Amino acid sequence: MSSHRFSRLAQLIGEEGLAHLTASHVAIVGLGAVGSYALEGLARSGVGRLRLVDFDEVRESNFNRQLLATEASLGLPKVEAATERVSSINPDCQVEPLKLFVHTESLPAVLAGPPDLVLDCIDSFRPKVELLSGALEAGVPVASSMGAALRSDPARVHTGSLSATRVCPLARRLRAELRKRGLPTDLPCVWSDE
Repeated sequence: MSSHRFSRLAQLIGEEGLAHLTASHVAIVGLGAVGSYALEGLARSGVGRLRLVDFDEVRESNFNRQLLATEASLGLPKVEAATERVSSINPDCQVEPLKLFVHTESLPAVLAGPPDLVLDCIDSFRPKVELLSGALEAGVPVASSMGAALRSDPARVHTGSLSATRVCPLARRLRAELRKRGLPTDLPCVWSDE
């Protein structure tokens, strides 16, 4: 790794903190509006290994909200555009692109290893439930993003436990489904009460 690429970050978190990030393996599931920005932050933070999971391609309708959407990436699988972006930021990062849809049959590939952390950036209910259930059952740390469509007030965005969310219909449905499966609902998430 370039000794200067993350020098400012090392000043902030120390060499030991930077070494921890470099040794970390994070899976980002869903590379749309939330996942593309999570990817950017992790790539610029020196995370050493990223597993990128998405089945979709970059489309014109993504331009207003997805970081991966550029003229050059139109029509590319999102995992391919994301891999190129990470390589242009941190060529030492090991990237594992998985162009697949998350469901019970694909979970072993998504959770293989396992990663140190799974970021759930999926916007569809069923795949989100399967990912969260699979990660919780396997004991893999997971953080989840709730829906933000048609919400525009950043002051109404909160972080905390899924069990403590309010107003968000997606969070309510997820809690109910996880409880029905006998799984905990105290996982960290981001949601809006708008």
